[in-house]
Amino acid sequence: MVTLISFGERPGMFAVEVYAAVRHFVLIQRNSQRDAARVFGLSRETVSKMCRFSLPPSYTGVKPVGKPKLGALLPVIDSILEAARRRSSSGTRPSGSSSVCATNTAMAAA
Repeated sequence: MVTLISFGERPGMFAVEVYAAVRHFVLIQRNSQRDAARVFGLSRETVSKMCRFSLPPSYTGVKPVGKPKLGALLPVIDSILEAARRRSSSGTRPSGSSSVCATNTAMAAA
């Protein structure tokens, strides 16, 4: 029986060692994919995919991940950060209350 990785890796992913062991069992030792599925405790479709690809296929996102909660505020945040960069490059620091007030005003305007 093969255990899945759940520490630091994506849950449900197989270790490369398992991948290599299944491929060796089927392709080098000439055992059937059905036997490999039984021995390793995997589905036949999983064994078939492991034999098809030399390395585990990596995740490829189709489109960038959306930001539904921050999306509307991103221009405001960018303008605040740009203003902070301009202030820090000129060497002046705003007083504590005025920067908080400016931030709150910009957030309320959005």
